[in-house]
Amino acid sequence: MQERRERVFLVLAGTFLCAMTLLNVIGITRFVQLGPMALAVGVLPYPLTFLCTDLICELYGKARANFLVSVGLGLNFLILGVLLLGNSLPAVPEGNMPPWQILQLAAPVALPNGEIVEQTVGLYQLIYATTSGAVFASMLAYIAAQYCDVQLFHFWKRVTRGKYLWIRNNFSTLMSQMVDSIMVITVTFGAAFLRGEMAMQTLLVLIGSNYLFKATVALLDTGPFYLGVHYLRRYLHLQPGEIAVPGGAEAGP
Repeated sequence: MQERRERVFLVLAGTFLCAMTLLNVIGITRFVQLGPMALAVGVLPYPLTFLCTDLICELYGKARANFLVSVGLGLNFLILGVLLLGNSLPAVPEGNMPPWQILQLAAPVALPNGEIVEQTVGLYQLIYATTSGAVFASMLAYIAAQYCDVQLFHFWKRVTRGKYLWIRNNFSTLMSQMVDSIMVITVTFGAAFLRGEMAMQTLLVLIGSNYLFKATVALLDTGPFYLGVHYLRRYLHLQPGEIAVPGGAEAGP
């Protein structure tokens, strides 16, 4: 039975880490319009991370959830380190590069890091400029929002004495996603705003759109959260209030 419980944890943890890595890789490479919301594509997989941490909080306890958040933070550092390394190493001579690694520009372009490029831009230079800052912003927002989500989930669980799943699921996620939305947009585009390249209205639209999308998905995932807890408790042979770790009892606050 313990092997079954660890397999389920591995699936939840893998989904969490995959979604988190994906949002950092695609980041702000493209913006999409969903109704009134202007969203960076990196936002799309992000709500999955909160669903996974809430399920792990409920089924495996705070310690496992905090451990997973710490592993995710380590992966953020790894991604940023690889990006920095790739940017610092010398490139091969331009004549030896595949033609698609050099992009022709019709007009000068301002990159997210403030650099102005003219005529041509390297593909990796473009990727680095659009992802490195977003990864750094994501790291700051991630550590604040995910730990906030875990702490609030267990706070509401104590307040409601283990009842009303929807309260701890929604209240913890909605509050922590507000923290994330404000931090990630402010850090990512704060420099552009201070340089006068982005209007306050645009910044507020991005924050509002970011949070509206996450909050909408958070409310919609209440059903999957209830179903997940219901069926996984049966599958893992867990009694109400029991968690799937050796000992089966969660440490107090």
